[in-house]
Amino acid sequence: MAGRPREFDKQQALRKAMRLFWEHGYEGTSMSALVSTLGIASARIYAAFGSKQQLFEEAVALYESAEGGFADRALALPDIHQALALMLEAAISTYTRVDEPRGCLVVSAASGVAPDNLGVQQWLAGHRRQRTESIISRLREARDQGQLPAETQVEALGHFYATFLHGISVQARDGVPGEDLRGASRQALALLPNRQP
Repeated sequence: MAGRPREFDKQQALRKAMRLFWEHGYEGTSMSALVSTLGIASARIYAAFGSKQQLFEEAVALYESAEGGFADRALALPDIHQALALMLEAAISTYTRVDEPRGCLVVSAASGVAPDNLGVQQWLAGHRRQRTESIISRLREARDQGQLPAETQVEALGHFYATFLHGISVQARDGVPGEDLRGASRQALALLPNRQP
């Protein structure tokens, strides 16, 4: 009589899967790679997570609550200048770490996909749009509080900082050193209007 299958730690398995998706992308992470890295059979992966896409979505949620959650934490600061500075610095620190894959999981995991996986690509695009909206909303709040001039074009500025934030991911993935990204970040932050007198 066969013994019971070995129990596994679902959170530990999810963290391992997250790292694989972060490093190799959605399509680049095969089921065989997941089986090998997680140390459990594909049938148990499907039983625990439902499908590869559901596993990926849970992995993204884990990423956004941990390594990738820096933007929400930074934008919660009361001063908009400090908030954006911390957001960009945290992005550079996170995306250039030597002990983790470079770049952002949400930006790089499905930049190009086969037609069957367009849903994954669109789902991630929705996450990136949410980030843009959170930056715009934070800038609007700062303008309303008088931290920015009344004429500040918060929508355009928000799109700029979201584009820059996502660009840091691409540059980091390409191996651009953190020092160079910090220099670019200083230039980007110089575009933020000063407080009203």
